[in-house]
Amino acid sequence: MPSAIFDLGMGIMSNKQKEEEEEEEEIEVEEEMELLQVDVGDIIQVKHILDETVALTMMSEDLSAHGEAVQIQGEHTSDNVKLFLMALACGFAAVAQFALASDFPKNRLWLGVCCASYFCISGIIQLIMTFIDKDCVIMTKPLTDPDAIKLVKKGGNKEMNKYGIRVRSLFPRFSEFYTVILEFHGKSPPSEFVTETWSVGQFFDVDGLFDEEGMTIEVEKLYQRFEAGKYDNPNGEGGSKVKKSSKKNK
Repeated sequence: MPSAIFDLGMGIMSNKQKEEEEEEEEIEVEEEMELLQVDVGDIIQVKHILDETVALTMMSEDLSAHGEAVQIQGEHTSDNVKLFLMALACGFAAVAQFALASDFPKNRLWLGVCCASYFCISGIIQLIMTFIDKDCVIMTKPLTDPDAIKLVKKGGNKEMNKYGIRVRSLFPRFSEFYTVILEFHGKSPPSEFVTETWSVGQFFDVDGLFDEEGMTIEVEKLYQRFEAGKYDNPNGEGGSKVKKSSKKNK
């Protein structure tokens, strides 16, 4: 009899522990499912969120249709050059502000050189962003892993070991359509590409809650199409169609 009571007590304790663990798991799931909320009327903020999601997806480990066997590495040379120029411009500004300004007008020549250098370097950075980076979200390096190269070539893309990928995005003013373009980086134009256009209503509801997971899945599909060598036609024939929102306003 005491043994039966003991077993009953242990069973009750075990059930309570299971219930507590389930409650903790539910809480964790709820925390993970918290959605980012933005003002959908602010197109700059909306584009920033979409671009950031595209960049993070391109760097994710499970991006490829071949799983973790194919890993994409980011190309940060352009970003490093801009950071160096920014630091150099700040250096000239700091020298002008803290080392030379106190002896003005004695050091007016060197002060003028520092100020002119600051504005020239700032202008160079702006030119790089306007005419070189343009609408680029992220750039990647060519594949270097032999196993990954074999898998991708077998899948249909023969040039990902020669060229990286340039990811571009378009979100015109007063438009609801967001476009992502994947093309070879470093290849002489015209480069093969894939593109997809979505309505932002597919990823944002009326309250501005962002469906990051849905966006990630769509970008993965687009990359996998590029990886398989299923390029779009430059004339627009055979390309992807605009995907409009299928959500209903609540």
